[in-house]
Amino acid sequence: MQETRLSTARIRAARRVIDPVFLDTPLYRCEALEPALGCTVSIKLETANPVRSFKGRGTEVVASRLAEQGQRAVVCASAGNLGQALAWSGRGRGLDVTVVASRFATAAKLDRIRALGAKLELVDGDHEMAREQAAAIARHDGIRLVEDSLDIETCEGAATIGLELVDTVPPFDTVLIALGGGALATGVGHVVKALAPEVEVICVQPQGAPAMTRSWHGRRVVTTDSTDTIADGVAGRCPIPAVLDDLLVVADDAVLVQEASIIAGMRMLHDHAGLVVEPSAALGIAALLEDRDRFAGRHVVTIVCGSNVDMGAYHRWVGR
Repeated sequence: MQETRLSTARIRAARRVIDPVFLDTPLYRCEALEPALGCTVSIKLETANPVRSFKGRGTEVVASRLAEQGQRAVVCASAGNLGQALAWSGRGRGLDVTVVASRFATAAKLDRIRALGAKLELVDGDHEMAREQAAAIARHDGIRLVEDSLDIETCEGAATIGLELVDTVPPFDTVLIALGGGALATGVGHVVKALAPEVEVICVQPQGAPAMTRSWHGRRVVTTDSTDTIADGVAGRCPIPAVLDDLLVVADDAVLVQEASIIAGMRMLHDHAGLVVEPSAALGIAALLEDRDRFAGRHVVTIVCGSNVDMGAYHRWVGR
C-alpha cells in the first residue's frame, strides 16, 4: 500500500490512551436487514458510548497528548459530534474546551456540548464559517486548534475501529464508511488496506454534500458553494488537501446517495435493528438500497457512526 499520513503502529498505541468505554464496540450480523438488502450485513455500532458517536476515539488521543504537554485550553469547530467528544475528553483531563458551531446545528447536539461543560460559541453561518472562527480564536488566545480530519490524532483514533474490524470472524468483503471531513474514512481505510487489503473500502456521502466524493473522483480538491442534506455530520464544502491525498490511497470507491435513501436507511435501522440513528449513520444502508446488484451475495460491514439526532426532526423523517 502507498503511504498515508497515518501509522499503523501509532494506531495500535492509540488504543492504550483511549478510554475503554469507546473501544471494542458491538459488531454483529443483523440478519433482519438482509432480506431487503440482498446481502449479509454486519453492523459496527459506534453509538454505545457517552457521546453517542465514534468521535470520542479521536478526542481521547488529542486530549491525552494535550494533557501530557501541560496545555490547558483547546478549541474546535464542530457540527456537533466532535464538540461533544472533545468536551467529554477535555473535562476528564482538566482542559478548558471551546466549541464553535453554526447556530443552525442540531439543537440536541448543542445542548449536550453545553451540558458537558464546554464553552459554546455560535456563528451565523455554516460549518466552514465555524472553522474560520475557531481558527481565529486559536490565534488570538494562543491555544490549540483541533481540526477534525486534518489533525492526525482524529484520524488515528477513528482508525482503531479498523483494528477491531479486521479481527472479525468470519471475514467480510466490503466496508461502507460515511464520508464527511474524512477522519473516519481515512482512518478505517488505512487499517483495512494495510491488514486486509482484499476488502473493498467504499465511502458514502449525500448527493446534497458531494465535495469530498467529487474530489476523490477528480483526484483534486473540489469545493461547493453550499450543502443541502439532512446529514449534517458530513455536510462539508471544502475538503482538506492532505486528507484527500490519504483518501485517494485507501478508498476503492466513493458514492453519492439520495436523501430519500438516507431516510429509508434510518427507518430500516429503527424497524429491523432497533436503532435510532442520525442521518450520517444510515449512509451505508442507503448505499445498499440504491445498488443491490453491486452488493448481492457479499458480506458487508456498515459503521453506524452516530445517534445524536433531534427527535422532532427524526419523527418527521422516519415517522412515529
